[in-house]
Amino acid sequence: MARILVCDDDKEIVEAIEIYLSQEGYEVLKAYDGEAALKILKAEQVDLLVMDVMMPKLDGIRATLRIREENNMPIIILSAKSEDADKILGLNVGADDYVTKPFNPLELVARVKSQLRRYTQLGSTVTTENKAVYSTGGLSIDDDLKEVTVDGETVKLTPIEYNILLLLVRNQGKVFSIDQIYENIWNEEAIGVDNTVAVHIRHIREKIEINPKDPRYLKVVWGVGYKIEKL
Repeated sequence: MARILVCDDDKEIVEAIEIYLSQEGYEVLKAYDGEAALKILKAEQVDLLVMDVMMPKLDGIRATLRIREENNMPIIILSAKSEDADKILGLNVGADDYVTKPFNPLELVARVKSQLRRYTQLGSTVTTENKAVYSTGGLSIDDDLKEVTVDGETVKLTPIEYNILLLLVRNQGKVFSIDQIYENIWNEEAIGVDNTVAVHIRHIREKIEINPKDPRYLKVVWGVGYKIEKL
C-alpha cells in the first residue's frame, strides 16, 4: 500500500490520522513542521502528503511551494480556516485538495484514496498498438503514456490538472460547466466549487498557453463554462 506523510504541529491530530490511515493499510510517516517534512521527502519515497497550513519553522504553504518545484505527488492541505481565500491560496501553491478543520477522519481517508487513485492512474503506462492520443493544434495528450506535449515540449501537470485537460481535449469543442468539470473529475456533487475549478484551469493555462491571458486552446465561454478549441 501507499506511504502517506502526515505533517501537522498538533501531535494528537497526527496520531488520529495515523490510526485511520493505518486501518486502511497505508504506511504512515509523521512530521510536525514543514522543515521536517522536506527532510523526510528527500530521504523517503512518499506517495501522498497531508499538510497542515499553520506550523512552526516552515508553514504548509511555503513547504508546498518548495515541494512542487520537484514533486508532483498529491498534496492535501489541512487548515483551521474555512474562508475561500485560504482555500484558494492552498490550491494556488499546488495543493490538489483542501480539508477544513475540524474534519471527519473518514472524509479525509476518502479524499486520500481518491487522490491516490488519480495519481496511480496518471503514473501508469500501458503499451498498445493503437495509442490513445488526442491532439488539437500543437497540443497533444498521449493517454497511454500519460504525457502532455505542446509544440513537442513535454508539460508537467498534476493529476487533477491532467484529468481536467484530458476531459476537455477528448471532447473538443464541447463546453463543460464548472459543476460538470468538478463532478467528472472529483466524483462528488458540485457545491460552491467555482473557485476550486477556476484555480486549476488557470494553472493549466499557465502551462499550455504561450499567453495565458489570450489562450489559444483552453477557452472560457462566459456564463457557461470552459472548452478546448478545435484547431
